[in-house]
Amino acid sequence: MSEEKKKALVAMSGGVDSSVAAALMCDAGYDAIGVTMKLYNNETVDVCRENTCCTLEDTEDARQVATSLGMPYYVFNFTEDFDRQVIERFVRTYEEGGTPNPCIDCNRYMKHEKLYHRAETLGCDVIVTGHYARIEQDPATGRWLLKKAKNLAKDQSYVLYFLTQQQLAHTMFPLGNFASKEEVREVAEKYGFINARKHDSQDICFVVNGDYGDFIEHYTGKSFAPGKFVDTEGHVLGEHKGIIRYTIGQRKGLGLALPAPMYVCGKDMEKNEVILTTGPALYSSALIADHFNWIPYDEPTEAVRVTVKTRYKAKEVPATAEVLRDEHGRSTGRVIVRFEQPERAVAIGQAVVLYAGDTVVGGGTIREAIR
Repeated sequence: MSEEKKKALVAMSGGVDSSVAAALMCDAGYDAIGVTMKLYNNETVDVCRENTCCTLEDTEDARQVATSLGMPYYVFNFTEDFDRQVIERFVRTYEEGGTPNPCIDCNRYMKHEKLYHRAETLGCDVIVTGHYARIEQDPATGRWLLKKAKNLAKDQSYVLYFLTQQQLAHTMFPLGNFASKEEVREVAEKYGFINARKHDSQDICFVVNGDYGDFIEHYTGKSFAPGKFVDTEGHVLGEHKGIIRYTIGQRKGLGLALPAPMYVCGKDMEKNEVILTTGPALYSSALIADHFNWIPYDEPTEAVRVTVKTRYKAKEVPATAEVLRDEHGRSTGRVIVRFEQPERAVAIGQAVVLYAGDTVVGGGTIREAIR
């Protein structure tokens, strides 16, 4: 009797990356099922833009690719979960003065939680996505490792730091070993996929016109009153258009005539003030993060030397990371990351991700920037 095929649930966005991932799983002999997640209703976000994912056209592209590969294809309605786990978190973080990363929340709560459980229900062995990252098992420890993609320009390991050992053991990223995006497109063309030359999605899918402030006001029904721009000494520099419309490190779009460039370095939500600096106050010597996930090993008992990224597009910088403990030596679950050199524009709400070479050590959510 022949061995039963392993089953894979492939998340298909309609883009070229997830389409090629599906093709590679079929080539590898998996019994693959394609699925697109319906994440929001048009009345919630109006209509998607060209550079986002999740449009009706994307769904049709995914369906056509799945059909061409002979795969069953389904659309799962996860709108309620997406609203609660992603959009509400996005809005709340801005209202609290932070800078959210909804793509991390979508990956964490939709693809690798909701979809993971749906895959279990369907009897699938793995879930598959078109992310640029690699998963390997450490032969010495048996632990699963998350590693950067071979194509560093497309590497997405930063947005996947939360993956648990159980999730890593049942997840596959077939594009992780591709050296370039052009190679991926060439595979798509070999299969005759209609999306072989389709543009990459770049924007947050549920923010219609690229204006986060407009989206939050539309979504919440609230208006955010104008307030004062002030410098670090409290001197008034002008009037802002609503505190949620500004993020740490921002220089453009302030609408001020200033003698020298100034950057947003803080927000006082109680006073409704946006704080600007010419530079020095934008730098942090350390940060504190919580909801931390360690991957190659359990929570360390001593400080570890790592490189870190505090934003998706940030350059990695050297630092040490240490678990904060209470007076009894018990872990608080919070981690302090100390930079070797002061780091620019550390923003509450973003993720800090730790690396050792090409291996993700772990990561968490930034709760405090220490200047």
